[in-house]
Amino acid sequence: MNSHLKSRQLLSALVIAIGAVGLNTQANSQEHPEWRVPRVVLDARYHHDRYYPPRGVVMEHLPVGSLAVSFGPAQYFFHAGVWFRAIGARFEVVVPPIGIVVPLLPPGYVSLTIGGLPYYYANGVYYAPASGAGYTVVAPPPGAEAAQANEPSAAGSQPAIAAAPGATPASAAVRTPIVYPRNGQSAEQAETDQSECRRWAAAQPGVSGNPSVFDRALDACLDGRGYTVR
Repeated sequence: MNSHLKSRQLLSALVIAIGAVGLNTQANSQEHPEWRVPRVVLDARYHHDRYYPPRGVVMEHLPVGSLAVSFGPAQYFFHAGVWFRAIGARFEVVVPPIGIVVPLLPPGYVSLTIGGLPYYYANGVYYAPASGAGYTVVAPPPGAEAAQANEPSAAGSQPAIAAAPGATPASAAVRTPIVYPRNGQSAEQAETDQSECRRWAAAQPGVSGNPSVFDRALDACLDGRGYTVR
């Protein structure tokens, strides 16, 4: 009896271990392990070709570097094109409300021109330049299904027509630095670091009246995170 019971226990443990390996293999094969979810979904519209966790997934923690964005009495969180809303102590992946404004676009956004107007797309969401600064989530504009993507955006870059709060259009348009990772950072990590450094640089005193302040702050932030900027 004891030998039979031990055999059944070993078999159960093996089945559980194989299942765990299967989940890990699936996530790793899709090259997006930072989301820590059993599956991710490919967004191939306009050749965006990026993986995201599906809507409705609930996570224990927000990704590092998530940005809090208020919309009326509600608060959302934004990270690399994914929107979250708190559910108790956890966070659910959600569709952002129309009209919410974010200070910067997701990494690898797709640039579109529809009806002669600029739009930006990532993870099933369309953005339009907001009045003043930033980008507003909008409903899919008429003609979106037949639209063609413009030239791909550079990693970490933002369009010149709408800069992050505090940054001038000139600082976004004139200088697009080339960034080299010194410590073997992944492409995803590099995009996140550049977005966070741009946001930090845009908040520095004096940046609105002097674009060079933004440039120096951006270079210093990236250097501190292990990048060489040219």
